[in-house]
Amino acid sequence: MSPTYTAGSLVAARGREWVVLPESAPDMLVLRPLGGSEDDTAAVFPAFEDVRPAEFAAPSPDDLGDQRAAGLLRTALRIGFRSGAGPLRSLASIAVEPRAYQLVPLLMALRQRTVRLLISDDVGIGKTVEAGLIAKELLALGEATRMAVLCSPALAEQWQTELREKFGIDAELVLASTVSRLERALELGQSLFDRHAFTIISTDFIKSTRHREDFVRHCPDLVIVDEAHSCVAADDAAQGSAVNSSQLRYELLRRVATDADRHLLLLTATPHSGKESAFRNLLGLVRPELATLDLETPAGRAKLAEHFVARKRADVREYLTKEDGLADDSLAERTAFPSDRWTKDEPYRLTPAYRALLDDAIAYARDRVQAAGEQGKREARIAWWSVIALLRSMVSSPAAAAQTLRTRSESAAARTANEADALGASVAADSAEGDRLEGMDVAPGAAETENAGARLLALAERAEQLVGPAEDAKLKALTKHLKSLLDEGYHPIVFCRYIPTADYLRKQLDGKLGKKTTIAAVTGTLSPQQRLERIEQLATEAAQEADATAVRRVLIATDCLSEGVNLQHHFDAVVHYDLAWNPTRHDQREGRVDRYGQKRDQVRVITMYGEDNGIDGKVLEVLFKKHRQIKKDLGISVSVPDETASGVTDAVVEWLLLHGRQGSQESLFDLDGHQESFDRIEREWTSAAEREQTSRSKYAQRAIHPEEVAREVAAVRAALGGSEEVRGFALEALRGLEALVRDPHDVSGDFTAQVGGTPAGLRDALAATLGSRLVEEDREIPFRASPAIGRGEAALVRTDPAIGALASYVLDSALDAKALGPRPARRCGVVTTDAVTTRTTLLLVRYRFHLTLPSRTGERQVVAEDARLLAYEGMPSRARWLEPDAAGALLAARASGNTHEQLARNQIARSLDGLPELAGHLTEYGTVLAAELDASHRRVREAGGEIRRGLKVVPQEPADVLGIYVYLPQQPAPVSLVSGAAA
Repeated sequence: MSPTYTAGSLVAARGREWVVLPESAPDMLVLRPLGGSEDDTAAVFPAFEDVRPAEFAAPSPDDLGDQRAAGLLRTALRIGFRSGAGPLRSLASIAVEPRAYQLVPLLMALRQRTVRLLISDDVGIGKTVEAGLIAKELLALGEATRMAVLCSPALAEQWQTELREKFGIDAELVLASTVSRLERALELGQSLFDRHAFTIISTDFIKSTRHREDFVRHCPDLVIVDEAHSCVAADDAAQGSAVNSSQLRYELLRRVATDADRHLLLLTATPHSGKESAFRNLLGLVRPELATLDLETPAGRAKLAEHFVARKRADVREYLTKEDGLADDSLAERTAFPSDRWTKDEPYRLTPAYRALLDDAIAYARDRVQAAGEQGKREARIAWWSVIALLRSMVSSPAAAAQTLRTRSESAAARTANEADALGASVAADSAEGDRLEGMDVAPGAAETENAGARLLALAERAEQLVGPAEDAKLKALTKHLKSLLDEGYHPIVFCRYIPTADYLRKQLDGKLGKKTTIAAVTGTLSPQQRLERIEQLATEAAQEADATAVRRVLIATDCLSEGVNLQHHFDAVVHYDLAWNPTRHDQREGRVDRYGQKRDQVRVITMYGEDNGIDGKVLEVLFKKHRQIKKDLGISVSVPDETASGVTDAVVEWLLLHGRQGSQESLFDLDGHQESFDRIEREWTSAAEREQTSRSKYAQRAIHPEEVAREVAAVRAALGGSEEVRGFALEALRGLEALVRDPHDVSGDFTAQVGGTPAGLRDALAATLGSRLVEEDREIPFRASPAIGRGEAALVRTDPAIGALASYVLDSALDAKALGPRPARRCGVVTTDAVTTRTTLLLVRYRFHLTLPSRTGERQVVAEDARLLAYEGMPSRARWLEPDAAGALLAARASGNTHEQLARNQIARSLDGLPELAGHLTEYGTVLAAELDASHRRVREAGGEIRRGLKVVPQEPADVLGIYVYLPQQPAPVSLVSGAAA
């Protein structure tokens, strides 16, 4: 009869040691390699294969290492942990090292039986990472089994990549372009949302009745909603296509939220936006009672704080400091957001030929609007939208103007005035809503019949003659600005409104910015996935050049990239070639590069505007300067309501048609009939800004005190290590493996390494993560202290794939005494040092724990590992055990004298012989660790008694002694009698 193995015990099978996992049964063992990851899990049948109990072999006194051996082995072991024993279990298995402030939403979530959170951190702080942490933890705990992310179609691929690469969650895309393929694979009567446990769903796609009903019936137990503000509308919002879309999404989410047991995470950087009723509707999705909560009372705000977190960059730029109420700055974390944006408005003046064309276009527009006004309301609205299309294209580029003049207006097909407004509004409104960006970069039409009239065709032909820098002063100015940015080492993105303009710029700039400059364009003609691929291709082409640092990148993009797509790793400057008619759109564009992970301390922003085109100057004067002043006065960016921006731009166009460009130097506010309207707009906007500021201060995150975060951060670092440890490990290990390391010892903490001389096994592992060409050609590999890394670089964090490959090689070679080549880490060593005054022994011990974690869905059995340093003075029989800090300090001890090889062997042999006498203390220490883990799990999971009842942490005996290191005191040199006599 085969022996029975408990979870956490060691067995030998297939020529190696394994850990028995809780999923095992008497006739089938589920095993994980000792020191391996969950990806290496295997099933073994004892009836058919040789399986026997195993004990971890003791170190050999013949395999001695130097003073670095203990530290390297300890760090390599901890980097390899993928199953943390602490309450934040997912942190050991994800490929991102979260900032301390990003743990706050996770800790808030773990205090709730059913997680309901509105995460409203500022743009660029990392809401996707915060949501991913919560999702990974809930899945790891068994609190959730299926998940859906609702987002705009433009962000779906990015969500898929983030979840897969950072959190190991492989989600299926459910989009209009993929649903047919997915449904063909379904069984009869099977739902798409049952077939795929993890999905990323387009909010546009799910609005259709059939798919909406299917989703509601088979909705997962965890739902994440990105850009949640677009899913609610104010109670008094005017009707329109955007409002109708918001109402459809709101109704969907209201039905999803009705299930009180469903986890729901709502993400938005703009929860309030000046509309109190929209904010209340958003809160009602989190918890119905929050919609009517009296937020003027401390009790009401305390209740909201359990479910709402909203922080600005200033709140988290420096975190866990004495200013946060901590005793010292030992856990302080400083996040490298760009310090500020360098902004400049750059004017240009039209050439005489372009000015004449614009004057004639304005004259045509004036005549058209006057004539249509006499024909009826429908005709007047069609003419109005056609005129706006014409003027916007005219000031964008000759290419956009020519296409607009030859294309029929979309609103011309309208049967009523209201329908004309619905069709034509997108021409003028640079909406802040992410889902309304798709298709918005197509050049609009100005003609009202299929065949443009002779007057329009003549204008189109004249526009085509103005192509190039000779007659296009705007293009000429852009070339100058780009050359200046490139000379200063910046990689700019040029944002424009229309596809023809983007294509025009790409062609005109080709070869004009220097041989080392690569240019690419991304527009709505590409699918969201193709856009990301185009950007990656641009970055790859630059990285593969022999002198990659000299290559500059320029990306020309329409607003299909202005929302959600992260570009901070490749670009660090923004040029607004076309002035948007809503400042919020500029914030969105700049937010793509000005965010966490940006390597530049200062992002450059240039806003180009036509000084004499009669439009840009007015928009800049009324909308942008007010927007900037609010941001300066209140410290926050307040979204401009679409109706406010539209009211201003309508007035600008009316002014232009009445006065022409010649009146453009006068103040827009001097125009009779508009002063009262502008006063009202300013009052509403200021009021919205004040409400936004009040809401951010009144509802600031207070549910989790920094001390609580600090306690968990300290526990995580104790178990998994911190960034300084990882950097020291990488330097020592690479040098020990004969890499050519260049460390400039500057404040950045960065260094480079060439690995051509390292063992083949390490080179192969690094090639798989960094690229084979980089390794094969023995190029310098940058190791960055910041997680903001580019292609072919490694981040000095434990979850970086290159660091993981290095740690795995160091650990495997240390455990295999027969491994060929350099082995910087060893399992034992003897150091003579002045850091000790008596014989001191350091043990590196691996503990395994069997955890029983209760959840709403039942108990979950887990085997987790922890590595600890224990040290004692004297001989094993009379060991005097040191405090943990003193044990850790021994890693920094350096040899102050030579140790005879035979003496070293004898010292290790004596320590090995004394291990049985230490077994009692090692077991007792494991019991203490288990109690601490138990208390930690209970502290973090404050949700309710039923979640904590049944929680159990049991240490698996015996513990594994991975390493033994003896530190001998430096003996004083013998006194010479001759010297003494001579003295």
